[in-house]
Amino acid sequence: MKNKSAQQTERSYQGLAVANGIAIGRVYRHDSGDVFHVQEVRISASRVRDEQHRILEAAARATDRISGLQAEAKRMSGAAGEELGYLLEAYHQMLSGSRLIRGVQKRIASDLVNAEAAVMKEIGLMAEAFASMDDDYLSARIADVREVGRRLVEALTNKPMQSLAKLHKNAVVVADELSPADTALLDPNLAAGLVTTLGGVESHTAIVARSLGLPAVIAEDDILNVARDGDQIIVDGSTGAVVLNPGAATLKDFRKRRAAQMRGQRALRKLKTVPAVTKDGFAIRLMANIELPNEVEAALASGAEGIGLFRSEFMFMNRDGLPTEDEQFEALRQVVAEMNGRPVTIRTLDVGADKLGSALGMKIGPNPALGLRAIRFSLNRRRVLLTQLAAILRAAAYGPVRILLPMVCTVDEVREVRMALNRLAQRMRRSGVKLPDQLPPLGVMIEIPGAALAADALAAESDFFAIGTNDLTQYTLAIDRTDEQVAYLYNPLHPAVLRLIQFSAESAAAAGIPVSLCGEIAGDDKLTPLLLGFGITELSMAAGSLPKVKKRILDLNLTAISGRARRLTSESDPTKLRGMIDELAEI
Repeated sequence: MKNKSAQQTERSYQGLAVANGIAIGRVYRHDSGDVFHVQEVRISASRVRDEQHRILEAAARATDRISGLQAEAKRMSGAAGEELGYLLEAYHQMLSGSRLIRGVQKRIASDLVNAEAAVMKEIGLMAEAFASMDDDYLSARIADVREVGRRLVEALTNKPMQSLAKLHKNAVVVADELSPADTALLDPNLAAGLVTTLGGVESHTAIVARSLGLPAVIAEDDILNVARDGDQIIVDGSTGAVVLNPGAATLKDFRKRRAAQMRGQRALRKLKTVPAVTKDGFAIRLMANIELPNEVEAALASGAEGIGLFRSEFMFMNRDGLPTEDEQFEALRQVVAEMNGRPVTIRTLDVGADKLGSALGMKIGPNPALGLRAIRFSLNRRRVLLTQLAAILRAAAYGPVRILLPMVCTVDEVREVRMALNRLAQRMRRSGVKLPDQLPPLGVMIEIPGAALAADALAAESDFFAIGTNDLTQYTLAIDRTDEQVAYLYNPLHPAVLRLIQFSAESAAAAGIPVSLCGEIAGDDKLTPLLLGFGITELSMAAGSLPKVKKRILDLNLTAISGRARRLTSESDPTKLRGMIDELAEI
């Protein structure tokens, strides 16, 4: 940390607030540059094998580093951990005997250049090829290719990464952006807040910040030209204000605000055992989203009435083969037992050939997001599905469990799984396996527009609905929220998205089945009146968001807002709609 020889001028910035809270700390500048500049060195033919061996060793070291980051990512909860895990797995595959490594080896031999230069040339060509494709998904992968290239050069040159693991206490990270690998190194016990110049409300950085409870703001570019390591900085993630080198009066004001926020958080924690019931007597079930078994403690500490979304993908990642039934059963049993009678909703595998293709010898499609994934993948690979269902059925003997099917599009998919589940249970009972008297309820994840529009038909075949607004928004608006070029268009409050949510909730109510919402907006207490007004009876969110949402529910009169909430979807002007939602939040 630097010593300032003279008082510096206070500078204020107004940015985009993406994660609530006030941080007062010291600047930690982080350079997330795409690649290094390397020197090209001509080599003799006799050195080709040595350089080719160097790239293999560098790939192995880089792979080890990525594996370490994957272990860090597993400790992160919610959508942040899930998204980060997928991206790091993609990096891992690119470094494991991939086209990139083979291409670098060939270039060393053909161009007679050192390994560092060969990496840079190969990365450049791959980036150009991706950029020329008329495909938004592939174009967006350029950053991933460059990130892998950067890590290869680091391994070749033995240049240490600028590690976020070396943060000082109360560090406020100031950067242009944070890569997935960067965020895996964030220690919330050291980091106080984040300020980046790129991204949006639903960017990867924003999701990570909210998951870790770190105040965050997307600020203007100029802050990178002014902020220096060790400068005092204030970040208000509620208003978007950033103050660099604050004066005494400003510092005093923000310390008072932060103290008031902390008092409010302590008051919220006292609501842990208070039932989430509106003023007019409507009970709402508040649940937690988790990704790993060790997140149960945080869920219980927040007062969660159950697990509304338990992502099962962690059991399939970072391994050469598929997990056995016993392995899956033990991981699921642990969570069910620790929840001690509270329901656990287990989502079946929500990945596809792009993640498990190598283990199953499958072909990867041109656009994995729209290809063979989630329930489509499971039905295509029945052995994978039946093994997972068997593990879930066995775990259900230790407490209440619900089975949630991701990316459902047709009624036939639900029928196929239900038939498979019933037959499997019969075989297991005949074999003497301990199962619950009644099979777990089978639910549908509403995250595809087609599923939302056919919600009335799906409700007739389902035991419950879970609305996943993150993917529902992306698929409805054709927006990749991780692509900064279009992230500003990602809007879960778009009239089309709200109409799909409303229709899904009304279809569930008409069929007499419960409906939950487990996307990011479930944890936004400003939107609680809207969601409950639509008829949502369960909300599932990151554990840290649960107390403030409960406080909002306790202050609501649901009868007074229901009619107004439903009328909102008749408004097509996004600006007017936002105003109406804000008015509803004030009731």
